[in-house]
Amino acid sequence: MSEWSFLTNHARALLFIAHDPEARLIDVAAAIGVTERTAFGVVVDLIDAGYVIKEKDGRRNRYHVQEHVPVRDAMRPKLTVGEVLDLLGDPKTRPVKKSRRR
Repeated sequence: MSEWSFLTNHARALLFIAHDPEARLIDVAAAIGVTERTAFGVVVDLIDAGYVIKEKDGRRNRYHVQEHVPVRDAMRPKLTVGEVLDLLGDPKTRPVKKSRRR
C-alpha cells in the first residue's frame, strides 16, 4: 500500500506558517517532507490564492496568514482560513495575532 497524507502539502504548509511566520523555506520543506523547490511552489500558491502575504524583512521573509479569507471548498464555501486553522491546529501553540488585510 502506498503512503499518503490526510492533509495536502498546501494545508500542512499553511499550518506550519501560521505557527511560525518567520519560517524559512528550508524549514517549511523539512516540516512537510518535501524539497525546498516544492515548498517554494506551495508557498507561492498560498500567496497567489491570497491565503498568505509575504513581507520582506531585511534578507528574510515574514508571512502573514489571512485568516478572514474563505477557503476553496465546494462543501463549505463560507469556511475561512482561520476556521480551518482552528480545526486543524493546536490552539495552545497557535499564535494570537491580527491578520493584515489587503
